[in-house]
Amino acid sequence: MTKFSDLKLDPKVLSAVAEAGYETPTPIQADAIPPALEGKDVLGIAQTGTGKTASFTLPMLTLLRRGRARARMPRSLVLCPTRELAAQVAENFDLYAKNTKLTRALLIGGVSFGEQDKLIDKGVDVLIATPGRLLDHFERGKLILTDVKIMVVDEADRMLDMGFIPDIERIFQLTPFTRQTLFFSATMAPEIERITNTFLHAPVRVEVARQATTGANITQKLIEVTPARRDQTAKTKREVLRAVIEGEGEACTNAIIFCNRKVDVDIVSKSLQKYGFDAAPIHGDLDQSQRTRTLESFREGTLKFLIASDVAARGLDVPAVSHVFNYDLPMHAEDYVHRIGRTGRAGRKGAAISIYVPADEKFLSGIESLIEQPIPRGELPEGFEISEGAKTAPVKRDDAKGGRGGRGGRSRSGSSSNGERPSRSRKPREDKPQPEAVETKAPEAAKAPSQKVDTPEEQQPERKSERTPERQAPEQRPAAAAPARHDANESDESRNRRARGGRGRRDRDNGPNVVGMGDHVPDFLTRSFRPGLIDSDEAMSETEDSAES
Repeated sequence: MTKFSDLKLDPKVLSAVAEAGYETPTPIQADAIPPALEGKDVLGIAQTGTGKTASFTLPMLTLLRRGRARARMPRSLVLCPTRELAAQVAENFDLYAKNTKLTRALLIGGVSFGEQDKLIDKGVDVLIATPGRLLDHFERGKLILTDVKIMVVDEADRMLDMGFIPDIERIFQLTPFTRQTLFFSATMAPEIERITNTFLHAPVRVEVARQATTGANITQKLIEVTPARRDQTAKTKREVLRAVIEGEGEACTNAIIFCNRKVDVDIVSKSLQKYGFDAAPIHGDLDQSQRTRTLESFREGTLKFLIASDVAARGLDVPAVSHVFNYDLPMHAEDYVHRIGRTGRAGRKGAAISIYVPADEKFLSGIESLIEQPIPRGELPEGFEISEGAKTAPVKRDDAKGGRGGRGGRSRSGSSSNGERPSRSRKPREDKPQPEAVETKAPEAAKAPSQKVDTPEEQQPERKSERTPERQAPEQRPAAAAPARHDANESDESRNRRARGGRGRRDRDNGPNVVGMGDHVPDFLTRSFRPGLIDSDEAMSETEDSAES
């Protein structure tokens, strides 16, 4: 069996490893350390928790034992996707480099630039950073990457999920072509494979079998829940989570509760705090100082329940975790093994309890296919019943107030608040008398198409009498058809103004209402409206003559 003493590591590094209590390397360490010590590029494919951190930290410390860093010019670079994982790598570096004089700096978000600038100005041998903060320092002119001899990319698949691949490519271009690259990823997506083919030179491929089995010392259980209403799924799951935690009793000394979304992390945390549980959230949107305090409190035992997302909990090493609760089943089957691996560490017993709803059927199928065994089903605690609040949907604000703006729940799309499209026919109001239907008669021109339309004053009264009740003034609706607005007493001057196209609001008239032209062609269709063909004075006199005839 291979031991660390057989890997040709620096004696000072070996002494630190021995003091930490390690003698036998893991498979990824035994396969990756020898080619890394030879200065070759290494492409490692292994899951989190297999010992990848030591597989690149130990050879890096051995290769950097000679030489000295200059101001703003680090000699090696380690890129991590999250702040917590970067901080954990820094802790491993401090553990294994305590017998050497090598220095390191941690560049992560949420920390003052000033403190980080002071460390860089002194010169560091190892620079551990997240991609965003590293580029921030570079663009401010505080960092020079032309002296990087060893570059490490850890958890590349998570960087792909978080959108860091363009930043990784840019950082590769800023470093020397002659650097040594150690690249680690759990999966080989096409985008990651393209990067390795572009920036790695004849890498040694080290692949450890995917962690598809769960520990024998971890008790697994799946709680199946069918919500009474689909829109009450989240409320039902929170009630089940609280009941399951209480059902575990004193056996649950502390626990990590996993959610798929950051917004659910906050909601579940506030819900547990409301019911008296000692809980706190940790995810990427929180301030770094708060995340650090929360994680330290959980490690020290002063915090009992840590509600986390997959990204925030990636790579966290907390030895004594009694329970893991999956509030949401993970969307990626590999994450299930990674989640429940947070408990049952170092030979301890652990429990992993997951909540399942019918919408998670696809996720459950993928998990059971990966681990090649069904997850044992469990029962809800005795006496637990879903509350009435989780069985019925709450009254929405729009329903209580009669919809948007008090208009009967009508949405912008024309649908009512209950999801049904209202009919176009509107029911008449009961508090207002409705006018009787007025039978409209078509003008004589429609019956006799060959008959010409008469002059405006002869046709006007008949057209006005054909108005429907909806177009009449409110005070005229109950009565019969209103008399014509322009009667026989109207002055000739008003009629002439109307014939000339006067713009007065009261005098505007569009001529007789023509219903079917028949054989008759109106005069306005035979006229030319192009300017310059007829004189405006002639046109005016012609219009006045036609109006007086």
